[in-house]
Amino acid sequence: MLTFQLVCGAVTDTAHGQIRHDDIIGGSQGRIIETVGGSSQDYNDNTAKGKPWKASRRIGGWQYTVMRPRLADYVLSMPRGAQIMYPKDIATVIELGDIRPGMRVLESGGGSGAMSLHLLDAIGDQGELTTIEMRPDFAKICQANATLFYGQPPQWWRMIVGDFDSRIVQCDSDYFDRIVLDMLDPWNRLDQAYRVIAPGGVLVCYVTTTTQLSRLVEKLQESGQWTQPRIQESMEREWKVDGLAVRPQHSMIGHTGFLVFARAMADGFTALKKRERPHKDTTTDIDEAGVDMSSLELRDMSDRKLRKVLRDLDAQLNNL
Repeated sequence: MLTFQLVCGAVTDTAHGQIRHDDIIGGSQGRIIETVGGSSQDYNDNTAKGKPWKASRRIGGWQYTVMRPRLADYVLSMPRGAQIMYPKDIATVIELGDIRPGMRVLESGGGSGAMSLHLLDAIGDQGELTTIEMRPDFAKICQANATLFYGQPPQWWRMIVGDFDSRIVQCDSDYFDRIVLDMLDPWNRLDQAYRVIAPGGVLVCYVTTTTQLSRLVEKLQESGQWTQPRIQESMEREWKVDGLAVRPQHSMIGHTGFLVFARAMADGFTALKKRERPHKDTTTDIDEAGVDMSSLELRDMSDRKLRKVLRDLDAQLNNL
């Protein structure tokens, strides 16, 4: 797949000739075009010296299907500095974060703009996206990618360059409907996030390691300001279907990050917690001195269930 900006009179080099932009401009999607051979002037001996593949690009006749890129195609091919969030994770953020047209969304870290572009698309020009990006160079990349995709700077987007902690204090309380935090330590921003989000608003956090996940969930539960968090990750695997050869592809996109979802409680109310059985210990560190290992239940099984399992096993052994 090749993704490029169309410019009148320009050509794009491929390994099988050149694609003339004029062959595409003004035509419909779904057409098939062919590459043309480059001229000798384009591939002179000095250019091809020591690089034999340069001369092979004179060969045309290779076919391509012309399509306008989807947003998912664009974010995977656009120029980027910071690592982007994959479309499979972004789709989950939009769906389970319940991000809809007309909403006001706060985003931490614009990066290269993959998440920003999807948020802008989800809320539409009736909504408002506020992005706080610490690095000016990343903010520039993020804004440039959005401008190229839309053809002009999105007017419903406000980019704030600076440190998250110092910039978020300038935001009004209960202003945002949704908050998306993609940062190293989101647990240190929960107090300010709760201040600026409206009651019932959805908080989405993206973290990549289990240590980050554990610390974030503990802080969410301890605060009492957020509902019981929901955690999940997504795996993506394509399939090959060629006649009777139907099987999964050998490669897949596995773990990229954890998504944590929680909703803001109203002021004066503490989030409900699931009641755990008193004898079930999930917090004691087994490496601490003096811990009785027999007191830690790795798996809960009632005496009644245990007796039934033993009876079933005895019956099967007697039938041997």
